[in-house]
Amino acid sequence: MLTVIWDVDDILNDLMYQWFFHGWRIEHPDCALSYDELTCNPPHTVLGVERAEYLASMDRFRQTERACKMTPNPEVLAWFRKQGYRCRHIALTARPLETAPDVAWWVMHHFGAWIRCFGVVPTRTGTNTPVYDQSKGEFIAWLRRGDIFIDDSSENIFQAASLGLRTLQPAQPWNNSNLTMDEVLQQISQMAGEP
Repeated sequence: MLTVIWDVDDILNDLMYQWFFHGWRIEHPDCALSYDELTCNPPHTVLGVERAEYLASMDRFRQTERACKMTPNPEVLAWFRKQGYRCRHIALTARPLETAPDVAWWVMHHFGAWIRCFGVVPTRTGTNTPVYDQSKGEFIAWLRRGDIFIDDSSENIFQAASLGLRTLQPAQPWNNSNLTMDEVLQQISQMAGEP
């Protein structure tokens, strides 16, 4: 049975989209950018602000009720309901450690019937927090598990591919992929062997 490692934000949910419209645009009503113009991640240069300002806004949004109650990606959830049993699943996120409990709850609440492992690579850790891994690639190398890796970040895709995992990258404004989520899910089904 294949093991699929899923990024959480912008794969299982639409965090960046939600943040942009219900966080950033609320805080900056004069922002004239469209979501499709967020061509880099993190998008601070496109937004014309320092990285710290973007990160503070995203961190605030991650702790809102809206973020904690985000609707799962409907295509992905439908796929899990029909075919999730055919693979083992791991969720892997990179985010500040203080926001990990909320997203872990969110993953288990919506996908816990299938996703049995949750991993986090803490970003911007405090001085007393041990750092085991500095990237998703390092985490996967330590884990020594996984056949398929799904992420929106080209750097994460590169790291996983260099470890021998098959990689799938759904299109987002900040990457060069042209795969729709539906195509990604079809490819997972094909790799798992259609029933």
